[in-house]
Amino acid sequence: MTTSHDEIENLEKAKSAIPEDYVPSDDEPYMGEKQLAYFRVLLLEWKRSIHDASDQTLQSLQDGPIRDADLNDRASSETDWSIELRTRDRQRKLISKIDSSLRRLEEGEYGYCEISGDPIGLKRLIARPVATMTVEAQEAHERREKISRDD
Repeated sequence: MTTSHDEIENLEKAKSAIPEDYVPSDDEPYMGEKQLAYFRVLLLEWKRSIHDASDQTLQSLQDGPIRDADLNDRASSETDWSIELRTRDRQRKLISKIDSSLRRLEEGEYGYCEISGDPIGLKRLIARPVATMTVEAQEAHERREKISRDD
């Protein structure tokens, strides 16, 4: 799965909103209270930063249509808007994954693979807080998808 530049940027903004004096570590109980609180804040901040970016896009769209006189400039502007709208659609889908992760967190399932039940791992969750599978399960899933596409 590819991660867009905007996703990485929004996640980094979310991480910067968390106090720097705490980073989940393997020296504490896995998915203990501190870690759960950390990921809850991270997910909520990430969602907020995506909403903020979407609001900016919406405001730009409401400011008016593209009115470039030159056809080449207009085509370029329309292409830029198309890319921006596709990015926002991807982020809309990401918000549903964040909401799902928050539900899993409340239900006590966050941090554990939905396939094997094994811990996903702190490094993976810090890098991709919406991860639902261990690296091994994800790789197996992607191999099965590739085989299905090739058929």
